[in-house]
Amino acid sequence: MTDVKPDFDDRFRELPPEAGAAVDVIERLTGAGHAAFLVGGAVRNLALGLPPGDFDVATAARPERIAELFPHTKFVGAAFGVTLVVVGDHRIEVATFRRERSYLDGRHPDKVEFSDSPAEDALRRDFTVNALYLDPRSGEILDTVAGLDDCRARILRTVGVPADRFSEDGLRLLRASRLAAGCELEVAQGTLDAMRDCRDMLRAVSPERLGEELSAMLTGPSPSRALNLLRETGLLDLFLPEVSALHGVPQPPDYHPEGDVWTHTMLMLDQVKQPDLVLALGVLLHDIGKPTAFRQVDGRIRFHGHERSGEVMSRDVLDRLRFPRAIAERVSWLVSQHMRFFDARLMRPSTLKRFIRQEHFPALLELHRLDKAAADGDMSLHDFCRERRAAATAEELAPRPLLSGEDLLALGVPPGPRVGALLRELETMQLEGRLRDPEAARRWVRDRLR
Repeated sequence: MTDVKPDFDDRFRELPPEAGAAVDVIERLTGAGHAAFLVGGAVRNLALGLPPGDFDVATAARPERIAELFPHTKFVGAAFGVTLVVVGDHRIEVATFRRERSYLDGRHPDKVEFSDSPAEDALRRDFTVNALYLDPRSGEILDTVAGLDDCRARILRTVGVPADRFSEDGLRLLRASRLAAGCELEVAQGTLDAMRDCRDMLRAVSPERLGEELSAMLTGPSPSRALNLLRETGLLDLFLPEVSALHGVPQPPDYHPEGDVWTHTMLMLDQVKQPDLVLALGVLLHDIGKPTAFRQVDGRIRFHGHERSGEVMSRDVLDRLRFPRAIAERVSWLVSQHMRFFDARLMRPSTLKRFIRQEHFPALLELHRLDKAAADGDMSLHDFCRERRAAATAEELAPRPLLSGEDLLALGVPPGPRVGALLRELETMQLEGRLRDPEAARRWVRDRLR
């Protein structure tokens, strides 16, 4: 085991309280004679001076032995030696050291052999910064792949041959971009070259896993850097061609001094308050219709109707990546509605109230704020709508109907679509203060029936 160099001493020897449950697991394992270490993203983040996140454990103990030592366990990947150990309110992932052979499906090894050696286990990991093994008792790190050196230099490098690591699991191509962005790492040139050369391996990754990785990317730090890495390596063309198409699409400089649609979208993404997946997806896709809607009329750039085509395109993207229907509906709604603010001051009172009372209007308002902050900075329409929403009571925005459909039938309105049309007219006049009580509403209906 290598000693930790002085600049890392405190980071590894004074662990945060959230490591406690994982340390308890390690103490029981080592007490029973099994080597065990803290591993993975938490150790990496400690080395990089970042919040550690979840603490995982790697051990020489076999899964069945882990189950004997801990009464509350669940095998979440028994074939790969992964056991979930429940300690109080904590669930600790415990993985048995293993060596792996070939990968036939682009994700799972064809053959797994358990090992007693953490050095062998390190060779199957994706990146050197993720192959550090921390002994919490001594604060020492076992590092057989120069991961600490890469942490110090803030370099993201694969363990071993980059093409081999990416061929084992094509999702690592996206994960490399996310980790480089989120951990403020530079991608080693050999790893970067392999990302370009191996990009077709992304085709073997399931849509669900692509969607999960996109979600992590968008709700993590510096999503624009992750997406720029994907674009520069050609991965975005395979993964999200509709988003890649935003690059180079010009915009009117009076309204968008920041530049093209891609630049605008990236600026917005980096300002999303984390984590808000629906809003981040809405930002990513809000202008997705602009490349096909682009027109130049009398020397001026126009994108008429891009929100309508964008609604359809965004739903297609989210369906393709197997996002839950509820998320797809909310995001496509944000895309479809994001241009309505420009008519807000001209709306009739009833139209404005219906607009600002919608369930997901707060997210739409925040999307508009981000939109303007990444463009000309004009917040007048944002402030106008925010103030109207804040000043109105729930009763003013959605008053109790003066009459029901049954009331209209009793007044002689024939069954059919006219009932719904009259109810909407009644609500319009109620929202605008032209009808205030049921009796006045009945008189209005009787007059309409004459």
